[in-house]
Amino acid sequence: MYVLIPPLALLLERFVGYPQLLTARIGHPVMWFGWLIAYMEQRTNTTDRTASQRRLAGIVSLALLLLVVLAAALLVQKITRSIPLGWLLEMLLATPFLAQKELGRAVEAVADALGTSLAAGREAVSQIVGRDPQALDEAGVSRAAIETLAESTSDGVVAPWFWLVLLGLPGIVLYKAINTADSMIGHLNDRYRDYGWAAARLDDVVNFIPARLSAVLITAACFFIPGASPSKAWRTAIRDARRHKSPNSGWPEAAFAGALGFSLGGPRHYDGELVDLPAFGHGKRTLTASDIRYSIFLYKMTLTVLAWVSIVLAFCLTLAAS
Repeated sequence: MYVLIPPLALLLERFVGYPQLLTARIGHPVMWFGWLIAYMEQRTNTTDRTASQRRLAGIVSLALLLLVVLAAALLVQKITRSIPLGWLLEMLLATPFLAQKELGRAVEAVADALGTSLAAGREAVSQIVGRDPQALDEAGVSRAAIETLAESTSDGVVAPWFWLVLLGLPGIVLYKAINTADSMIGHLNDRYRDYGWAAARLDDVVNFIPARLSAVLITAACFFIPGASPSKAWRTAIRDARRHKSPNSGWPEAAFAGALGFSLGGPRHYDGELVDLPAFGHGKRTLTASDIRYSIFLYKMTLTVLAWVSIVLAFCLTLAAS
């Protein structure tokens, strides 16, 4: 029955999500990781240390984080696999590490806000991106939301599902710990360049296959969306993904751009500075709230394709084991 955990976790999280009541009462598991990461960073990433000492501190802190998370996940898995219907409990515990429902809601909120005013759109998009919202016009807000949706399709949904399939509950929990560490400390600024080096490099490794798988799933989803182009999705991913500074993020972003006929990426502002980044795709660049909704349609269809892949894979594994 454990082969049913990935597809059921996907379906449950997509349509139910993580209860807001639990978030208010006990927080979210990813928040717990964040608290531990922040605690260690504040105490070990001090300015009196040299660059090499800070890098070593980052490596040790990441190792401690992963050891704690792995020990907890293995203990929970041992318990669930020793009780009746434990696989159902294990499935429930895996669902918070998938981000389908919340990601779709957050990006849709940007489209809704942008339909009200540019100021509201900037405020909404500031909740999901790190760039300067006040430097964004309507097209900039729209591109930021779509780029985040594309990238998070991979590291928020496909990658955790991939590691759940491959290594079970410990796999998905370890992945989310690594990804959370990268999002918090894997930045190329003075504070984190050395301390977050290990987290950033390990995140690149664990996302390598999922990022490319995401491009395949996005391409497949195009067959079910009027106006979307599967051929352009894949060609754009192959051609433009390598332009991204990340070895992985360009794959889903370029696939989205090609699929929908958009041009994503390009220059953007961070902390008051204009950063010249490459563009993905050669299509429309002046995007609006309606283009965000079109992207959400592609996102949801990609989730549907992933769910069917997960169901078929579970069926095949069941046959192989019988």
